Amino acid sequence: MDLKLFFNPVEIDVDKSPASFQSSIYINRDKMPDHEGMDIALIGLNEYRGLDEKADQESANKVRNQLYKLKKGYGDYGIVDLGNFRNGPTLEDTYLRLKEVCAYLMETNIIPVLFGGSHDLDLGQYYAYENSEKLVSVLNIDNQMDFDDETNASFNHIGSIFKHSPNYLFSYYHLAYQSYLTHQKSIELLEKLSFESVRLGIVKENIKDIEPIVRDADMLSFDLCALQAFYAPGAINSKVYGLTGEEACQLCWYAGQNEKMSSVGLYNYDASKDSEDQKTAFVLSTMIWYFIEGYYHRKGDKNFKSNDYLMYEVHLGGEPDTIRFYKSKLSERWWMEVPNPESEGLFNRNRMIACNHSDYELAMKGEIPDRWMNFYNKV
Repeated sequence: MDLKLFFNPVEIDVDKSPASFQSSIYINRDKMPDHEGMDIALIGLNEYRGLDEKADQESANKVRNQLYKLKKGYGDYGIVDLGNFRNGPTLEDTYLRLKEVCAYLMETNIIPVLFGGSHDLDLGQYYAYENSEKLVSVLNIDNQMDFDDETNASFNHIGSIFKHSPNYLFSYYHLAYQSYLTHQKSIELLEKLSFESVRLGIVKENIKDIEPIVRDADMLSFDLCALQAFYAPGAINSKVYGLTGEEACQLCWYAGQNEKMSSVGLYNYDASKDSEDQKTAFVLSTMIWYFIEGYYHRKGDKNFKSNDYLMYEVHLGGEPDTIRFYKSKLSERWWMEVPNPESEGLFNRNRMIACNHSDYELAMKGEIPDRWMNFYNKV
């Protein structure tokens, strides 16, 4: 694929010091850099037609102004900044172009990291999985549930994902919703579909307990309006309450460490709404930095039959009779297995569910963890 057809080059120059983030990555300037063998591709977005409102068309570059000034993190980087994505003639064309580019990058084992633009652009991100021959688990972090307003693309994009044909959505996780912004019927719908939703207060109560949910996702879609307006005044529709900047970075760190995570989108930043010191752009740039840092701290948790795992078999004496738990010796993270011999093919990769030590302790008391039962109900 000739990627230069889809991108405008980056024209900003911020910090050329050897320790800077800018000096540690390959940037599309006069010539599109070679992306072969890269790990991560940065993609700036300036498409806001899904919101039906005007926004600063330099929003993605405002993020770069902050990101490029940060210091390089851990490991040897294999990161390319492809530039700003060229919008299609119509909004639907933009979705399809994003689908094509993201699918190509993921096929070559490069993680696309999209930033800027309106939240409905995660449709292009999701469509990229259509021909991947696997069922997909989507993690959405947002202060409300965008599937009950068909008059606005950016407030119904999750509904479009649910209704998309062909259907390759296996799990949907929604984090940090605020109850007073969410219709009760939306929560009931997720429960009916055996999807998971966690309100803001629970996320903030103990963010470490949320890590297994992040670890189970293939795709992350993060709406900056999930952050408090204090940390993200430039988030479209930001509210007083929400996640702190530190909590947002923690979730991005978890996403980076997730071996399954293959695409990331950080949406709804409008520089025209930002503070004078570009506070939101800085927070968004550090979220990207922490995802990258998490990526380069991955432990290789994939082969559950290797000697890198301890296996615990808990006998329940009912249905199911036993549940197997696996603990990584490398990362000390936990998984549980849901055996289902009648469900082959596409479901195989999803049978290992990320969990906490507390799920193991619950099973030891003779109780079935909720996440185990949700999976079982789906298959």
